[in-house]
Amino acid sequence: MTGARTSFRAIRDEMARRISERQWRPGALIPGEEALAREFGAARATVNRALQELARAGLIERRRRAGTRVALHPVREARFVIPLVRQEIEGRGAAYQYRLLSRREERPPEIVRARLGLGESVPLMHVRCLHLADRAPYQYEDRWINLDAVPAAREADFAATSPNEWLVANAPFTEAEFTFAAAAADGEEGSLLGLGEGSPVFVAERITWLGDLPITLVRMVHPPSHRMVTRL
Repeated sequence: MTGARTSFRAIRDEMARRISERQWRPGALIPGEEALAREFGAARATVNRALQELARAGLIERRRRAGTRVALHPVREARFVIPLVRQEIEGRGAAYQYRLLSRREERPPEIVRARLGLGESVPLMHVRCLHLADRAPYQYEDRWINLDAVPAAREADFAATSPNEWLVANAPFTEAEFTFAAAAADGEEGSLLGLGEGSPVFVAERITWLGDLPITLVRMVHPPSHRMVTRL
C-alpha cells in the first residue's frame, strides 16, 4: 500500500478488512503504530487516526501499555447493534422457528447492485428464509451478501443458523442505513406470510458497510400487525 493509498481511510479500511476476514481474530493483539506505519508507508500520526476511527466503531480496544487488540465482540460499541430475530421472538414469550428457503450465488438485479454500489462482476450470495413465532410467519427475509466483504459466507451453514445471526457474529460493520415503509405484498411474500397478494405489509430494509465496503442488503417483510421496538 503506497502513494495515495496511505491515507488514513485506506489504512482503516484495510485493517477493518483483516478484522472482518478473521486475519486478526477477536482478542488478538495487533501490530503497534510503528510497525503499521512501516508496513503501510505512512506517518505514525496517519496510522493513529485510522486506529482511532476503528476504536470509535468498536472494532478494536486500545489500552495504554497493554497495546491494541481486536474487540472480543466487535459490534457491541457500534452506534447501532443489529437485532437478532430469534431474540425478538423469544423476548415476546413465543417459540422461535427458522426455515431456509434458498441460498445460491447469483447475479443480482440492477437495483441491488445500484444500492450497494457494486459492479456486475462482484459475487453475491442470495439467501431467502422465513422466521416464525409460535409456528406463525413472523418475518420473511430476502438477503444479498457481498462475498468480497464476507468470503466465509460461502461456507456458512445457513440451514442451521440464520444469516441474521451468522452475520452479527461474523461480519462487524462501521456504518448502516435503515429504511422502513408500508408496502403491498407481492405474490411470494403474501404466500409465505399467510396473506393475500396485495395485502399491506411492514417492510424494513438495511444495508451495512465496513468502511467503504458494502456487506449486505436485506429486505425484511412482516405481517401488518408487526410492531417494531428499538432500544439504544
